[in-house]
Amino acid sequence: MRPAFLVTIDTEGDNLWSRPRALTTRNAEHLPRFQSLCERCGLKPTYLTTWEMVGSQIFRSFGRDVLGRDAGEIGMHLHAWDSPPIDPLTDDDVHHHPYLVEFTEQRMREKVETLTDALEQAFGVAMRSHRAGRWAFDERYARILLNRGYRVDCSITPHVSWRSTKGVPWGGGGPDYRDFPQSAYFVDLDDIGRPGDSRLLEVPVTIRVYGGGAVPRFLRPVIRHLPLVRRVLPRPFWLRPNGRNRASLLKIVRDALKQGSRYVQFTLHSSELMPGGSPTFPTPESIEALYDDMEALFDFASRKFEGLTLMEFYVRERALQGRPLANARAQNPDPSGLTR
Repeated sequence: MRPAFLVTIDTEGDNLWSRPRALTTRNAEHLPRFQSLCERCGLKPTYLTTWEMVGSQIFRSFGRDVLGRDAGEIGMHLHAWDSPPIDPLTDDDVHHHPYLVEFTEQRMREKVETLTDALEQAFGVAMRSHRAGRWAFDERYARILLNRGYRVDCSITPHVSWRSTKGVPWGGGGPDYRDFPQSAYFVDLDDIGRPGDSRLLEVPVTIRVYGGGAVPRFLRPVIRHLPLVRRVLPRPFWLRPNGRNRASLLKIVRDALKQGSRYVQFTLHSSELMPGGSPTFPTPESIEALYDDMEALFDFASRKFEGLTLMEFYVRERALQGRPLANARAQNPDPSGLTR
């Protein structure tokens, strides 16, 4: 059995890094090129979708076509500050981007229900896969998802802490995932950082740490602020292109093969596929360079990995544990086979 190559796309409005007051979704027009690349390489993206993208007729048509050809999956990606019901936590939620986990549990549940209903109505399939907005996940969130029928989450970023990234100004920042597993596991609903016996599969983003072997651990906090020293300290490398990291992308997947990993997970934002849709890829030339890097990576993946959606990977993981689904179809309008 070949390891899985998972492609997850945060499918959201244009250039949200700029915190726009009016959301646009022009990047939906650029998804067919990416989908075609994936299909040529035998890969099946999972498009994790926000509220504003559900309202895009272009994306709805695109998503229905992908589902109709079994060429990918639609999942949910929730941005708490603009996903209804709207209940501001601050004087300017568009600026602060509060985490969903900073809302009350009741409001968390209502936002999950509302977006899930909209997605299921738009695409005619049950939502099973999810990623939290701004990577913020906790035990309450996990239970809400599981109760609604979700089976896969991919919000965990191992080796990365978001404590310094604020939501509400008075809050403690985002979660710290530095000690979380870097491989897939069924979560313990009392502690999402450890394996348990729930039906919710956590599929952490592929992030590996390189460097720093020659620097004693006790010295790292002392010298971390020195620019030249930072280059030799251990740091996380994501399986996510930035226009300058083709070598590290290929190293990550080669190392995963050597280590016998069951999967790797590539991630990107839909708006990063459009010129000017992100700070990382502002020009047509930068988009062409991005595609050059993705083609090199995906071509390698096509020869060594099997392209799966998140739910297809879930089905495989359940089978490996001797817990096959009653109905193995990955994304099915009838959830009856997915609740066992």
